[in-house]
Amino acid sequence: MEFWIIVTVSNLVVGALVGLCGVAGFLLPLIYTGPLGMDVAESLALSFAAFILSGALGSANYKKAGCLDIPFGIRLSAGSLAGALLGVKLNLVIPESAVKTLLYLVVLLSGISILLRKESAKTNTKKEPGGYQISHHLPATLALGFVTGMICSMSGAGGPVLVMPLLVVLGIEIRTAVGVALFNSIFIGIPACIGYLTQCLTARIFPVMAAALLSHGIGVTWGSKNAVRINQILLKKGIGLFSICIAVWKLLC
Repeated sequence: MEFWIIVTVSNLVVGALVGLCGVAGFLLPLIYTGPLGMDVAESLALSFAAFILSGALGSANYKKAGCLDIPFGIRLSAGSLAGALLGVKLNLVIPESAVKTLLYLVVLLSGISILLRKESAKTNTKKEPGGYQISHHLPATLALGFVTGMICSMSGAGGPVLVMPLLVVLGIEIRTAVGVALFNSIFIGIPACIGYLTQCLTARIFPVMAAALLSHGIGVTWGSKNAVRINQILLKKGIGLFSICIAVWKLLC
């Protein structure tokens, strides 16, 4: 009974956080391999299945709220799909500790950059029309998608924890960045989930997956529907601080 309670509650809470701010999905592999004692392949298969669902539900709600740039999301996801396929294969040969270190170093730098970008823009009353925006550059968009897709599929991160802060740094508005990152996580999750499922006993984890997806879906739906009610500046600051704290914690552990 304790096992099922942890699965249900953790997916509900993590799903709500993913819907609200786009980050927190990377906590699921830690829960599955930690208190639940599942092996890495099972934990990653379950986690990426949840990321597919949260990406679909969350991005649909962000689209309804006008916070999803679909053409840009498709271009980014084309790179991520290829990167995720490679990432699953590299997971078998690269030490997990090295991948985790790389992931959280990028998250740390992204969180710092978000806060610095906000500080430097305090004196401006209008949004600057100029500046670099990655959505205007196809090669850079594909490259970002490929690299982030590869890292996320190797490490078990859902995508938004890495993609969303980078998009903000590269000129994408915060809520649009969350919506695109959620959309993008579908294309990271599909090849990763399939790849890790081939290493599992599916009959063993399918009941767990059903319970996890149900509670995760409820959490994501609630979070993404209520995200637009949160002050944008406060959301941006919170995401930056959250990224820094999690990265420092994981790097020091």
